[in-house]
Amino acid sequence: MANSWRRNQQIKIFTPKNLLLFFFTSLLLLIFLYLTSQTQQPIKSLKNPIFNPPIKPFNCYNSPQAYPIIASIVESVKYPFLFSLSDFGNLPEKPHKNIQRVLKGKPFRKPDISWTIQELLEKMKGKKGIFVDVGANVGMASFAAAVMGFKVLAFEPVFENLQKICEGIYFNRVGELVEVYEAAASDHNGNITFHKLVGRLDNSAVSATGAKLAFKSNEEIEVQVKTIPLDEVIQETERVLLIKIDVQGWEYHVLKGASKLLSRKKGEAPYLIYEEDERLLQASNSSAKEIREFLHSVGYNHCTQHGTDAHCTKTD
Repeated sequence: MANSWRRNQQIKIFTPKNLLLFFFTSLLLLIFLYLTSQTQQPIKSLKNPIFNPPIKPFNCYNSPQAYPIIASIVESVKYPFLFSLSDFGNLPEKPHKNIQRVLKGKPFRKPDISWTIQELLEKMKGKKGIFVDVGANVGMASFAAAVMGFKVLAFEPVFENLQKICEGIYFNRVGELVEVYEAAASDHNGNITFHKLVGRLDNSAVSATGAKLAFKSNEEIEVQVKTIPLDEVIQETERVLLIKIDVQGWEYHVLKGASKLLSRKKGEAPYLIYEEDERLLQASNSSAKEIREFLHSVGYNHCTQHGTDAHCTKTD
């Protein structure tokens, strides 16, 4: 009889114990959803363009992840940042020097361009304007500027390097400051054959000769990349403080595509850094003399040499 009575008894669902359990379960679910949305924000912010140019920025959120991830803090810069290494060498036969440093627990060796960018931009702190990084590679100049609070417009045609830039955007939490484009800045719209070297993605170039100049034994791969002039990306109302160009001999074409930007009057024209390596320039059918003549025509009459880089400003 006792067992029969229990089978016929109605089950009470809304007991205080069940209601309390339901409340705490719902609370945990809401906390989980909130934390998930917060961790995704740095990448999702890249979907909102900073500069609204005619081409869409590279979508880091949808890009497949590269492996392995080798990243570390950069040593001896005033404004510290992390950057992720591209495939500079095969493992384990020829590990890049910075990979060796990571294995020893040391930070990445400071790239000279990172120190230079921060030194120049520190003098411009308080000014509104952007930094343009042409030939961004893995972002060693872009992130040096972004961690200082400057907005960055970066151009990089090598997909593997773009993946590393996306990692750096996340590592440094600068998704709202850095916008990167899968394109080669040039003097015309269209497409161009680009030469990559297996194992040396830092030495890719428009010119096959330029790409293989320092690494003749590496296998060469040809790819088609989009080209676009800087004048079509940067709005006339947008102030540019500094432009850095390192494109393995294609510098003249990048500068020609920025004629309007460089023709701005003194005080509004950007400070300019570009690589001036005569061997690489000749491989792309240009020369240092041709570049200097062009810059003179748009008002850049003061250029100084810093190793293989030229620094140029407008004078009266």
